[in-house]
Formats: sequence, structure tokens, C-alpha cells
Amino acid sequence: MSQTAWKRVILCCLVLISTIALSIVMAAAPATAPGIEFTAEGKLKLPTDYRHWIYVGGSVTPNELNRGAALFPEFHSVYIDPESFAQYEKTGKYRDGTVMVKELASVGGKEETSGKGYFMGDFNSLEVAIKDSNRFKNEPGSWAYFNFEYKPTVEKEAAPHAAVACNKCHQDNAEEDFVFSQDYPVLRASKPQSK
Repeated sequence: MSQTAWKRVILCCLVLISTIALSIVMAAAPATAPGIEFTAEGKLKLPTDYRHWIYVGGSVTPNELNRGAALFPEFHSVYIDPESFAQYEKTGKYRDGTVMVKELASVGGKEETSGKGYFMGDFNSLEVAIKDSNRFKNEPGSWAYFNFEYKPTVEKEAAPHAAVACNKCHQDNAEEDFVFSQDYPVLRASKPQSK
């Protein structure tokens, strides 16, 4: 075989090996949701476009219904990234790479033209939960939690909370995989066995 032919064989082998290596790396890394980025220091950048994701539900836990001391005295609007929602519909499991965003808004007025109740005020923070077995392999369930305060200005980056701050409550009270699925009818109805 000529020297040129040998070079072609070697080049083809290198391309094949590179392709296999890249496939292995891509398969091992969880897919990231659109609008989710990390800094070089491992901080989460303020997510974008999450309002275009799947809205799974909301709740409100006002102070006046909790003896003046609700843990989260705001409206909660919860979103899940579309790819993770599609996977949840198929399998009933939260995939590695799942991102859930909880947007918190204060309780505003209590009476509007529609009647008495609790009405949303201003946004005051954004909380993000991310399941990533590579990045958060030492966290329970591989979930990490981030908080972006909106006052006095919106924070642009957030470090993960210590596991004891969020993960412990999720571990003890969430029905499945550190997610409060039991509180969101969209998730309950989307789980395969509920259809």
C-alpha cells in the first residue's frame, strides 16, 4: 500500500475514533434546557425564555392563612423545560437535565372587580431547580437549587444553595424525585399511568 493510502486509512481511523469519543461524551452529559447557562465559576446565569416553557401550575401561601409566618408568602408560578416535560409524559420520570423554574410574586390586592381573593403583586424572586448527575453528583438526587432576588435589582447570577437549605425539604416532602408533583395537576395528569 502506498504512503498516501496509509495516510488516508490513519485519517479515517482518527475521524472514526473522534466521532465515537464525541458520541460517548454527548451521551453521558445531560441535555441542558434552552436559556440555561453557567459561569466558569459554576454559578447559574439568570434563566431566559422560561415563560415559553410548560406551565405546570401555581399556588399561593399568604401569611394571613399561616399565622403570619408562611415559609413562602407569595404566589408561585412553576414551569418545566419542554424536553423534560415530554420525557415525563412518556416515562413518568424526571430526566437528567430537568430544569424547573418557580417565579415568585407578592400578594398584591385582595379585592378586584371580579371579587375578593388574592391577586398577584410584583415579582420578587426566581427559584430554579436543576437535576444534573454530572454537575451536581454530590447533591441528593443530583438536584441543585438556585435563587435570584429581584430587589433592589434583579440578580444576574446565583450560586447553588447548600443542600440543607432546599434539598432536605424536597427529600422529605416531595412525592417523587425531589419534585412536589402532587401539588401540580398538570404533572399528575401527564404521568403515564394517569392517562
